[in-house]
Amino acid sequence: MTGLWTHAGWLFVAAILDLYCQRVVGWAARANNDRALALDALRDALVARRPPPGWVHHEGGGSPYASADDRHALERAFAVASMIREGDGSDNAVAESFFATLKTVRLDDRVPDDHDAATRAIGHSIDGFYNTKRRHSFIGFQSPIRFEFETQLAAMAR
Repeated sequence: MTGLWTHAGWLFVAAILDLYCQRVVGWAARANNDRALALDALRDALVARRPPPGWVHHEGGGSPYASADDRHALERAFAVASMIREGDGSDNAVAESFFATLKTVRLDDRVPDDHDAATRAIGHSIDGFYNTKRRHSFIGFQSPIRFEFETQLAAMAR
């Protein structure tokens, strides 16, 4: 999760990334940094991906992720929960990199007028840039969507 300042106050953003392809598969934005924000992002990812039982969900620390509601949602989704290790700054490096890109590169360091404008800008940044155009060294300097497409083609050719 991260916070973005708008002229209407803070807007908090939670994102779920698929580490295999570096793709943002779910996200949510709300005025409050609470368990509902974390659950909204998780629901968005579950609807988009429909992961098989046993998938691993790695979370940042903090009370939104330690709630009973969060644990129950992960159990219902047949997920294996993994929590960031205290004091390990590299444990959540992919998410931190995504949020840094979101704040600086795609929002151009501009302060949005309100939460709706910020939410639209975030959606455009994720769908119009991060997942479709941003190249990642981890996946052979391809965009996440291109990497997934290439991987699926290779699997079908086998």
